[in-house]
Formats: sequence, structure tokens, C-alpha cells
Amino acid sequence: MQLENKVALVTGAGSGIGAAGARAMAREGAYVFVTDRDAASARAVSQSIAAEGYAAEALQLDVTDDQALIDAINWAALTKGRLDILHSHAGLQVEGKLEDVAVADMDASWALNVRAHFVAAQAAIAPMRAQGGGSVIITSSNSGVQYDREMIAYATTKHAVLAMTRQMAADYAKENIRFNSLCPGFIDTPFNRGFEIQMGGRHKLDEYVETTIPMGRFGTVDEIAGGIVFLASDQSAFMTGHALVIDGGESI
Repeated sequence: MQLENKVALVTGAGSGIGAAGARAMAREGAYVFVTDRDAASARAVSQSIAAEGYAAEALQLDVTDDQALIDAINWAALTKGRLDILHSHAGLQVEGKLEDVAVADMDASWALNVRAHFVAAQAAIAPMRAQGGGSVIITSSNSGVQYDREMIAYATTKHAVLAMTRQMAADYAKENIRFNSLCPGFIDTPFNRGFEIQMGGRHKLDEYVETTIPMGRFGTVDEIAGGIVFLASDQSAFMTGHALVIDGGESI
């Protein structure tokens, strides 16, 4: 097992990529704290992991509450004696070009897609430093390495995540605390609702995927989960400041 005796905490893990990553890390031996704003969703994922014979614990967490986020990370490190992996995943997708996006929606995008990752990463430094290192994975998007038409709030914040992750990677590399960004493309989950609206409906999104993405299909959450395990494990021990793009070639 690649993550045996490791402790991981995942935000936004109640569904989609977050849930798949939590399950994948648990299957590789990690004790996973499954956190989500929806307590029932976090509990369902945790219970499904336990049902397979692996170890997980559910926590209700709204990552826009700074103190709650800090407390959850401190709790995980305190109760298990360490924190090896933080996957800061929770995010928000707001569609629209400059004239269409309210300032409040831009602020909400920043709060979830950038600020919460900053707060989470900051809280993880102390336990990771004390144990001699760790892996912080921050979810950006392939929208962070390209520009999506009429998605100013999403693309702007996802680009910002990459810059922030690289800066943190440079600052903490000598302490063996690694920071990498996960950049998924179109994965068939409800999170794509913003793109569906922007493109004019599900049929338009399907048409885009089939005709524009070189591989001609959506990715699966399990395909992204494999990348999460890679970034969490010693397979990527010499990798920091990297944007791992998994998008079927869309951003080529």
C-alpha cells in the first residue's frame, strides 16, 4: 500500500472528485478525514470506505469558516498524531463574463477557490513541519492553464491557485513540505453545472466534449483519483510546484 500509516484530510469530499480521492487514498492505506459542508454526504462517503474495510472519519466542515477549517486540520493532526496529506479540494464554479458576474459572486469564488486553500495550507504547515514533511494537494482546474470563454470568476481564481501553490512550493521545499496543484478537465459530475449554463445546456456541453477534447470523452472521477494518490504518495517525492493536468488533451 502506497499510503500505509499516512493520515489525510480532504475538503469537499462528500461527492465527485473529492469523494473518489478519499476512497482511493483509504484503499492505499491512509486514514482519511472526509470533510464536507454537507454532513450527511461526508458521513456516507466515510461509511462506504469503512464498509470496504478501510479507515475513515467524517467531519462536517464549511471551508469558508476560517476557524472551523483550522480547527478541523488541527483536530486531525492531534487525534492521529500526524498529518501527511492535505487535499484542499472544495470549490465553486460561477459562470459568466465580466458584465454578467456580480461582485458578490466574484468574492464567493475567491473565498472558496483561493482563500480557503490558503487558510487550509497555512494550518497544515505546523504538523507537517513537526513530522519532517508532507504533501499538500490543492485543486485548481485545467481552467488554470488556459482560458474559458465567459467564465471570468472561475478562470481567474483557478489561475490564482496555481500561482499561490507554486509560491508555497518554493518557500517550503527545503522542509520537505510539497505543494502541487491538481488540474482536472471535464469530469462528468454535477460540478459542471456552471459550464452547462454557459454553453447553453447539457447537450451543448456533450457536443463540446465529443468534438473539442482530443480524447472525445469526459474523464472519470477514478481517473482523477489516481492522480491524487500519485501526488499524495512517495511516487511524487521529487515533485513540488507542479500543475498536474488530467484533461484528455483539452488544454494542448
